[in-house]
Amino acid sequence: MTNVVRQVSQGGSPDLVASAPGTELADLVSESIIVSNLHGVIQYWNAASEVLYGWPAMAMVGRHMAEIGSRGPSGTDHIDILLREGRWEGIVFRRSLTGVEVAAAVRQVVRRDATGAVLDIVEFGRNAGPLTEAAYLRMDAELQGSLAAAWELDAAPARPLLDAIAEHRRRGAAVNLDQHPDWVNGLLTATRILAANDRAVRMFGAHAGHEQMIGQSIGMFWPAESRSILAGLIENVAMDRSHLETRRMVLSGAIRNPIIRAWHSAEPKPPGTVLVTINGAIDDDRTSWELQASENRYRKLIQYLPTALWQVDSRRAGEVFDELKAKGIRDIASYLSRNPDLVERAKDVVRVTDVNRDAVSLFRAHTLADLIKPVRYLFAAAPGLAERVMVAHFEGRRNLIEETRIRAFDGSLIDVLFTVTYPVPPEQLDNTLISIQDISERLNAERQLRKLQADFAHAGRIATLGELATSIAHEINQPLAAIVTNGETSLRWLARADQNIEKVTQLTSRIVTNALRASEIINRIRGMAAKHEPEKRLMDINEVAREALLFIRHDIDSKSIALSTTFASGLPQVLGDRIQLQQVIINLLVNSVQAIVQSGQPIRRIDIQTSIAEDGSVGLSIFDNGPGIADANLSRIFDSFFSTKDAGIGIGLAICHSIISAHGGSIWGANRSNGGAHFRFTLPVPVTAGPDSSVVALIR
Repeated sequence: MTNVVRQVSQGGSPDLVASAPGTELADLVSESIIVSNLHGVIQYWNAASEVLYGWPAMAMVGRHMAEIGSRGPSGTDHIDILLREGRWEGIVFRRSLTGVEVAAAVRQVVRRDATGAVLDIVEFGRNAGPLTEAAYLRMDAELQGSLAAAWELDAAPARPLLDAIAEHRRRGAAVNLDQHPDWVNGLLTATRILAANDRAVRMFGAHAGHEQMIGQSIGMFWPAESRSILAGLIENVAMDRSHLETRRMVLSGAIRNPIIRAWHSAEPKPPGTVLVTINGAIDDDRTSWELQASENRYRKLIQYLPTALWQVDSRRAGEVFDELKAKGIRDIASYLSRNPDLVERAKDVVRVTDVNRDAVSLFRAHTLADLIKPVRYLFAAAPGLAERVMVAHFEGRRNLIEETRIRAFDGSLIDVLFTVTYPVPPEQLDNTLISIQDISERLNAERQLRKLQADFAHAGRIATLGELATSIAHEINQPLAAIVTNGETSLRWLARADQNIEKVTQLTSRIVTNALRASEIINRIRGMAAKHEPEKRLMDINEVAREALLFIRHDIDSKSIALSTTFASGLPQVLGDRIQLQQVIINLLVNSVQAIVQSGQPIRRIDIQTSIAEDGSVGLSIFDNGPGIADANLSRIFDSFFSTKDAGIGIGLAICHSIISAHGGSIWGANRSNGGAHFRFTLPVPVTAGPDSSVVALIR
């Protein structure tokens, strides 16, 4: 540190000190280092001093220490003590750039040359601790950020324009620089850069560098969004209408809550010299130009992505959520259900900040501006979606994806995939992205596909009924024969002289019972043969299997096949179309019957079992002791139009696969180790909120 100070202080003049090679090292230390002469004029002010007191070096070099000293030892008495003792340590209080009193623990050392002559006074300092309560009360919390950038500007070349503006004011005319871009450009073009610190060069110098910035117009480097603010500061300070001017600044991304200040330079600076600083918490070390270029690339990316995109400022909602969490709210869904007005307010305070062309087209709008407003219009067709979006945000999820509907500005309803991507630290927390994709064509294609699948399944049912014609005829013939027999017997009883009304009543009841049985058989056949849209309901798979057996039981019995059923009790219900699931079971049983008959097995057997699978789904298995499935065909048995039967058309198992897949389940076939085939399908169990609730989701 001694070497650093020696190099810092040699030469005595501000210019020599500023250019001494040791100053680069002194700027790296964490302690404040201030070099002054015996008269108290500051000759050197390092980077740590800028942080401690807020004042930039270019504003302090050449000024007297007394200008910022509010309390502490000073004057000739203090200098005498220093010269006599050679050093002094203690607490001093100085005024920072923000006007706040800073308490600093300092160590002052008198430096002499080889002959004993006084060179200068070097002060090392650090923050003495927390500010007093009174100082905190005076401090604007937003002005506590570290110094970001500083300039020394020469506004003298802009004097003619400044005089013209002043004359305009003297005539009583209102002057609003925002409404006079020609004045703003003129002032900034004429005002020249005399000096700039490293941060200013880094953030605003583009690729010019320090040397190239000096002497140039400040207008060449100042961000467009704040040009009128700087012009107003220069006008007020240069025309002596304000000694120190402070304003909020608009600066994209680089500094959080930036504050810009301008004031007169201390003598002996030339007239018209204005010092400018920007204070704030630095969020991004990239330059203003780099940030602008990044923003432009980002905007272009949004504009040309092939989907409708919204950029939304959700900070206000985030603030409300933080307040609710601070109050102990954890179940936000319940809270919103009790306070629906919060959802309605959110639709009005959360605003869209940017959209792309696809968003304009999707909503049948005319311009981008039509969509830059509160987000309420996004939820016009699906009010409940807004609440779910808020719940996901509160719970800290990264995304929310839903299929829903939007109402375009022409009143039309559009099926869409609605995706929200929430920001997470360290991302920009006000930047929520919403992507809305028109899925109308996809849903229409899915509807057409379901119709084709239904037609395919219907064709398969008709083919199956044809194969079961004999069994169906037998099923219908049994109740019809009973009706004929009971009818003839009734007529004979009625023809007798001693009529037995009780017997006739009994026979008539049998006729009605068999007629109803025939009607049930016909209804089952009609349901199987009818063309209908799939209608999924909760049902018991055991009941579905028993009803399917009614179609094929005669065919199984007539071919001397032993049938056993093992239906597990207490199975959860599945969600499905009853007719289609019956069709799957019948098709699998028909295949087993035909395979057993073709094998010529003397002992013929089919076993049907239901059970719970390991993943919680409900399964149904059919085992037979037929010839099994050829290894070469195992991977093809569910292909359309693949058949090993001479008269087969190969749609039965393909239809089974299509139906089970449409129900979210799985189906497969395999060979049994002891001979024969095993076919099994599983169906997911729906997740319900209660015994009487509607289905919410499926376990996949």
